[in-house]
Amino acid sequence: MNILESIKNLSKAEKTRWFISLIIIIVSSCLFYEKDVLTIIASIIGATALIFVSKGDAIGQLLTIIFAVIYGIISFRFHYYGEMITYVGMTAPSALWAMIMWLKNPYSKREVKVGEMTKVKWCLLVVSAVIVTLIMWRVLAYFNTANILFSTISVTTSYLASMLMVLRSPCYAVCYAANDIILIVLWVLASMVNIGYLPMVLCFLIFLINDIYGFINWKRMKNRQDNR
Repeated sequence: MNILESIKNLSKAEKTRWFISLIIIIVSSCLFYEKDVLTIIASIIGATALIFVSKGDAIGQLLTIIFAVIYGIISFRFHYYGEMITYVGMTAPSALWAMIMWLKNPYSKREVKVGEMTKVKWCLLVVSAVIVTLIMWRVLAYFNTANILFSTISVTTSYLASMLMVLRSPCYAVCYAANDIILIVLWVLASMVNIGYLPMVLCFLIFLINDIYGFINWKRMKNRQDNR
């Protein structure tokens, strides 16, 4: 994997969206006097990861792993233990798994082969998501997690999105978009306590836009791959 080659593979529109995303993150951090370097770095890496994931480029999964670890640290500091456990214990490992699966199932040098979802896969995914949600709810309750309802829902959407990425399904983006909305709510609540966390709200708003694009682009990829 070569990030420079991946960048060259981006279209002008994708490079523009990436550039605008980074500008918004940096400017918002300056406007709200964000001095937490980790928050800024996490936002930049996360936004960059989504650009490549939406292209089906495995390097996006590598960046997702880095983002998950940093974001877990940020969540821990605000007592969002659900987010910390979800991203460090689930998103990072599943991103590693997804990266391996993407590299094993290439359509081209910089694009993964879009997978097929069967009824059996959907059933197993839903059942496992229910089990994971129930287990995590008990764990989060034990740790007195802040805003536990939203944190629990975030666990569910993150799990579904992570597994759908491993399965190479365009629906991963739908679940991540739902998760983005939950995280926007979580960090709005955090920003009401500390305005310094407002850049995280903008970060996940950018993620939401990129995930919507990711779903559209993956559907295009599937149609193009199926017709060749």
